[in-house]
Amino acid sequence: MSDTTQDGQLLTTADGKPLKAALAKALRREKLRALMLIAPLLIFVLITFVAPIADMLFRSVENGIVADTLPKTVVALQEWDPASGDVPDEAVYAALYDDMVIAVEDKTHTRLGSRLNYEQSGISSLFRKTGRRIKRMDEAGPFKEQFLGADKDWGTVETWEVLKRYSPRITPGYFLNSFDAQMTADGIEMKPEDERIYMFLFGRTLFLSIVITVSCLLLGYPIAFLLAALPLRTSNLLMILVLLPFWTSLLVRTSAWKVLLQQQGVINDFLVWTGLVSEAGRLVMINNQTGTIIAMTHILLPFMILPLYSVMKTISPSYVRAAKSLGANDWIAFWRVYFPQSVPGIGAGAVLVFILSIGYYITPELVGGTSGIFISNRIAYHISSSLNWGLAAALGTLLLVAVMVLFVVYDKIVGIDNVKLG
Repeated sequence: MSDTTQDGQLLTTADGKPLKAALAKALRREKLRALMLIAPLLIFVLITFVAPIADMLFRSVENGIVADTLPKTVVALQEWDPASGDVPDEAVYAALYDDMVIAVEDKTHTRLGSRLNYEQSGISSLFRKTGRRIKRMDEAGPFKEQFLGADKDWGTVETWEVLKRYSPRITPGYFLNSFDAQMTADGIEMKPEDERIYMFLFGRTLFLSIVITVSCLLLGYPIAFLLAALPLRTSNLLMILVLLPFWTSLLVRTSAWKVLLQQQGVINDFLVWTGLVSEAGRLVMINNQTGTIIAMTHILLPFMILPLYSVMKTISPSYVRAAKSLGANDWIAFWRVYFPQSVPGIGAGAVLVFILSIGYYITPELVGGTSGIFISNRIAYHISSSLNWGLAAALGTLLLVAVMVLFVVYDKIVGIDNVKLG
């Protein structure tokens, strides 16, 4: 029998153990059981979501290639001051020779040249040319003359300044490039006007994503309202038409819009046939922002309709009937009674469409041309073509931060608690 206090409070369990310890043990057992149940999902999220984001964040500032490829040169350059206007002394060239001999054997000098070529054009060819000459150099020196004989760029302060500037293992260079800025001897400066592209692409991406979201809302709200008002049998049949695009490949749908929107396409032919436009005045709706907005609105429209429909279906029609019985006309009853109850669906659909559109790649690439592409297209270019993964990671990080900031702003204005899916 368990012990109790004078007022009947239980102090120990039936087997004589302290009640507080027994309860704590039982609670730990329940928490462990719950953790085991969610462990597969937690591991999946860590591997597929958290780990790639962490790797992207690391790549956006990682710059160990210079120190790993030219370790002796990096140490020797610490005593050199670029402000002097003179190139380094013979000791630095000797260190460069020792590093280049090993780098050529390991075939890492070309990778280093490609990395530094992002910062100064021509360095890639400099390292390739020097790599071909390094085995013919006299290991007894003098090294400065031999490097200048291999390429005169080894005699410029700018080349050595780039090496010294990007010798640390952590660099802000990728993020500076993402902001259309660069690190120079005088500090951080904006790039020339004709080289600024990323901030413009970020602005275009945000603008077009907002336009696409508004377009989906304007088209999707009446459709969702109709589906919610119709009898269940009829609305279910019409819902098949809303879900039908999901059964077709995204690439096929986008390619179909290329056929429809081109100047000799179906839409222009119809407009000419009806006399709305002349043969010479065919509309240009492809390879521009117009094509991107039309195609992406069509593709993302179901993601706006479904949240709206699920919320509208829960709105009782008796509220509108009550408003009308009290003297409100159709417009007042809708705007003052029905619309506020559908705002959670608008919030959910807007967030869903906006987040999907801001990171879209295939559709802008195929129908956007040069004026309708997103920042995601530039990120994909650096990953697959230019192989500048650091810059791609920095751009991706900025895009992630922009989405999170906009999400916080949306929460402050609308309130994330008002977002519902039904």
